[in-house]
Amino acid sequence: MNVKFYTLGCKVNQYETQELTELLQRNGYTITPQDENADIFVVNSCTVTAESDRKTRQTVRRLKRNFPQSTVVLTGCMPQAFPASAQSLTAADIVIGNKNNILLPQQLSEFFSTRERVFSVSQHQSSEPFLGDLITNFNERTRANLKIEDGCDRFCAYCIIPTARGRVRSKPIADIQKEAQVLSDTGFRELVLVGINLSAYGKDSGEKFADAVKAACTPKGILRVRLGSLEPDHMTDEVIEALAKLPKLCGQFHISLQSGCDRTLKRMSRHYTAKEYLTLTEKLRTAFPDCTLTTDMMVGFAGETDADFKESVDFAEKVGFEKIHVFPYSVRQGTRAASFAGQIEKHVKEERAAVLLDTAKRLRTAFLQRQIGRTVEVLCEQKTENGQHFGYTANYTPVLFSAEHCHAGALVRVKITETDGENAIGKIL
Repeated sequence: MNVKFYTLGCKVNQYETQELTELLQRNGYTITPQDENADIFVVNSCTVTAESDRKTRQTVRRLKRNFPQSTVVLTGCMPQAFPASAQSLTAADIVIGNKNNILLPQQLSEFFSTRERVFSVSQHQSSEPFLGDLITNFNERTRANLKIEDGCDRFCAYCIIPTARGRVRSKPIADIQKEAQVLSDTGFRELVLVGINLSAYGKDSGEKFADAVKAACTPKGILRVRLGSLEPDHMTDEVIEALAKLPKLCGQFHISLQSGCDRTLKRMSRHYTAKEYLTLTEKLRTAFPDCTLTTDMMVGFAGETDADFKESVDFAEKVGFEKIHVFPYSVRQGTRAASFAGQIEKHVKEERAAVLLDTAKRLRTAFLQRQIGRTVEVLCEQKTENGQHFGYTANYTPVLFSAEHCHAGALVRVKITETDGENAIGKIL
């Protein structure tokens, strides 16, 4: 039978779709990229916002409407966090939570045997181990996600993820090294280490985050290792010092900020101050001289005043981020912040988002302009429709360049000559 996946959400979900892909293939299923050829649709859902849930429901209903004879499976974070809501989504023939992904082949067999709807969502437990199989492939040609951590213990006021993912669980270092080697043997040259709270790695097991990164760097064929989103208070001097000793580690750090205003950070139940965050950025730029610092910033959180917002924008300017992901606060049922006083009107959130986006754009443009004249190493990923090649530097600068021959996975030297506002543009040396 043919299976088509729809993956919503983060890099962890992308990784878990690959897990499920290989699990189903081992059980005799075939993966298809075409809706028309699919007997089974698997929707791997995100639930980080109410909009994420809406997209999940829309996708499930559309698939069942357009392909009524197909079997629709709903899994991922949405049913795990909101099982009652998922159970009411009757367009899904099988509903499982992310905790039960490994049971999908059995759930499919049960459904085909009885033709009765299957609902299987069991809650995460605080003492459960890291679950999941090691992957051998990924859906990109040069870069693969490698999940090393799951769960989160933070309970930020606005976030539903601890409910959807459970507590911190860490993949054993021996498994990380084994998986990295398999991916290297498959032909991948770059790994992106991902997790729900990546830098909390080892909290449950006692193993060290930097040792996990080192394990991923071990295979000879792996040229680069990147890190997913990090929490600032986990990036201690000891961690920075250990990471700086890994030559394959890319100098690109996505350090979650959310707000540059201490009052807002406190209401959010974040675990650092703006001053502590600024100190961290200075330490990272000292330890990794050519690194880029990127972040997420939220606007319009409950109780945020005009003065708070200005303070946050000014802080972003002060740090000088190379890239900022800006998003308006979205009330999430099931979180403490949903009942906070001082909820901000939608049009105010949109206005503030526009202001911060303008700041982010100016910072990004300035960063790209600073690349002109530099000679950089680019990992070639693909050839574009206009005949140019495309790839990224170690600090994740996107580069378009001209070359007669450049295969995916090749590491080449490029002289940056200009920018188109989105990418650096250069010539291969």
